[in-house]
Amino acid sequence: MAKRYLEIMDTTLRDGEQTSGVSFSASEKLTLAKLLLDELKVDRIEVASARVSEGELQAVQQITEWAGKNNYLDKVEVLTFTDGGVSLKWMEKAGAKSQNLLTKGSLNHLKYQLKKTPEEHFKDIAKIFKSAEKKGIINNIYLEDWSNGMRNSKEYVFQFLDFLSTQPVKRVLLPDTLGIITYSETYDFLSEIIARYPDMHIDFHGHNDYDLGVANIMEAVKAGVHGLHLTVNGMGERAGNAPMASAIAVINDFLPEVKINVNEKSLFKVSKLVSAFTGISIPSNKPIVGDSVFTQTAGIHADGDSKKNLYFSDLMPERFGRKRKYALGKMSGKANIQKNLQELGLTLNDEDLEKVTARIIELGDKKERVTKDDLPYIISDVLDTDFQQKVFVKSYVLTHAKGLQPSTTLSLEIKGKIYEENASGDGQYDAFMNALHKIYKSQKLELPQLVDYAVRIPPGSNSDALCETIITWESADGKEFISRGLDSDQTVSAIKATEKMLNII
Repeated sequence: MAKRYLEIMDTTLRDGEQTSGVSFSASEKLTLAKLLLDELKVDRIEVASARVSEGELQAVQQITEWAGKNNYLDKVEVLTFTDGGVSLKWMEKAGAKSQNLLTKGSLNHLKYQLKKTPEEHFKDIAKIFKSAEKKGIINNIYLEDWSNGMRNSKEYVFQFLDFLSTQPVKRVLLPDTLGIITYSETYDFLSEIIARYPDMHIDFHGHNDYDLGVANIMEAVKAGVHGLHLTVNGMGERAGNAPMASAIAVINDFLPEVKINVNEKSLFKVSKLVSAFTGISIPSNKPIVGDSVFTQTAGIHADGDSKKNLYFSDLMPERFGRKRKYALGKMSGKANIQKNLQELGLTLNDEDLEKVTARIIELGDKKERVTKDDLPYIISDVLDTDFQQKVFVKSYVLTHAKGLQPSTTLSLEIKGKIYEENASGDGQYDAFMNALHKIYKSQKLELPQLVDYAVRIPPGSNSDALCETIITWESADGKEFISRGLDSDQTVSAIKATEKMLNII
């Protein structure tokens, strides 16, 4: 039997932007729109709400200009309102061709927010649809608070859908606006609607207030919906929307009756970019895209991976452009350490491996973080080998005065030779890095690119508490590695992490 095609609509740029404190710039919206359609290959993107701001208008104009040149214009959608056609004029100015008209999907909302009868509401909608048709605009329609409508005013919902079956509507978008329904209700409500209106294109828009977003997505697909609305990293108002990465993995692995066009390998990349643009970090345990979800911690798991992949599942990191890692700490055991040594191209005999394992467990008990790149130092320390530090930050002067650009004078020792440089920058650490780049450039040496910089201070600590700076670097061959520094001064802890990087490379 032929599989049913399922449309995936991303609404990160519209509904996701309702995440508290999040606002995308016009250039960020354009970058993400290109990535979502060109690389992630979602079917449609909802990019903005009409009439919000001048900046929003400019953002949509840039997106529609690009989309028009690349045959994507009908895939770019804008949220509009029952405002007598004002939103349509905004859309024309923006160059958009698909409206997602926001209407009332529950009698409660209609009565107390619009204070209109169903007949009055339908009449307003019909006028907007007629005007949109004349302008060559595609009509999609949201039934806001639809899930409460099905629970408490089902007759009204069916009255509304009966009306829509007579209108020039391409898609009917049914949102669980408050994230309140269970997966069994999702299946029952949507099955009933799809059986009653077999020719109507139905989208489901799930929220995650009870953490049921992905479960509801599954049941919506089983009920026969034609499209789903998702957001990158589950962004959205309150607890957010159904998350893109988890939903795509679930559809591919557990719902064989449908096919989708989304490129799994791009999920992690898009996730990281959205995190960078919004400043909202991805929880390390977030499925598919979290930093630690493909990391084995327990030694028994690493051991099992070496023996017929006993701890592997269909959720393989390579599907998402990622790689399995093996954490080092008090739970590691020899198997985890062996895995990391293999990546570094190092081998130890059983006796030496026991000693290194004991030291890593000791460090783990002290809550110290250990990474693969720490292993040569630990081996050197435990086994008294000749692995020696070759680069030393000998001294530095950091200046920061009001009205003047911060600057740094740096003295660096590389293989016994001292180099000095001075540079300014946007901050003290930036000035330090600029001076470092000068030294390395003069020696025709290349530094890795800094791709992430995080500072951690223990909650409730006072101003002289130790802070940990964790810096992620990317080498010329595209490999990422991490270095850490610890000090009561944030800039000094970053410099310590950088010195460690210089020795790693």
